Amino acid sequence: MKLKFTKMHGLGNDFVVLDGIHQNINLSEAQWRYLSDRHFGVGADQMLVVEKAQSADADFRYRIINADGGEVEQCGNGARCFVRFVHEKGLSPKTRIRVETLGGLIEPQLEADGQVTVDMGVPSFKPETLPFDPKHAGATPVAHQYWLDVAATKVLIDIVSMGNPHAVQVVEDTEQAPVATQGPLIESHPAFPRRVNAGYMQIVSSTHINLRVYERGAGETLACGTGACAAVVTGVQRGLLERDAPVRVTTHGGDLRIRWGGPGQPVMMTGPAATVFEGEISVPDA
Repeated sequence: MKLKFTKMHGLGNDFVVLDGIHQNINLSEAQWRYLSDRHFGVGADQMLVVEKAQSADADFRYRIINADGGEVEQCGNGARCFVRFVHEKGLSPKTRIRVETLGGLIEPQLEADGQVTVDMGVPSFKPETLPFDPKHAGATPVAHQYWLDVAATKVLIDIVSMGNPHAVQVVEDTEQAPVATQGPLIESHPAFPRRVNAGYMQIVSSTHINLRVYERGAGETLACGTGACAAVVTGVQRGLLERDAPVRVTTHGGDLRIRWGGPGQPVMMTGPAATVFEGEISVPDA
């Protein structure tokens, strides 16, 4: 099977983007893993599929498949690449589009300066929306914070759903944080039956944080858009970051700007999206 693709990235979080409108894309988990493989395939953290909308109030449907072949609900950096892809390919003349995802409707907009702003929707702190099972956690100082037992250590996390699940903790120094060792344990912790993205946030100032994220199904990535949103929401809720102000989120791949006005308000994310190259690949039969 031959597939045409575009390689893109948002701050180094890289994607294989596929036009599912003009070609039939029905791959097995093994075939998705082949595409994402950095030695035998194209190489990517996630694969993004552009499809026709299923509802009248959306322009497109957006599917996200992780490097391990599993489909997930949401991807912020991917959403920025999605709108740039749609615009560059002439699939829509709109610079602002409404897009269906498994995690809900999002609205990415291509700005005049080339940056992309995405309305990521209203965050949720309800355990069932992640899902999260509090039976596997300890004390709960406030509704959205939990002590989690991780390898004989108690870790204070905030749970946030940005359409996909996040467990965020505040650390003194992200470069010294146990992302590679503790991250996988949190990702697959029994408190999260569908796994979780583990975020490590360092407060630099009330409008600046450093962030690293161990992503569900992909490992640590250079940047995580939904993780940046979840971290800023956590910082605002804890009173560590300014409400309704642009917060600079510094990742290993670069900076994002996140703004959140508080409960009931959507999270706004602004950052770059870049096309790397285009090609065609033969995918082995499943």
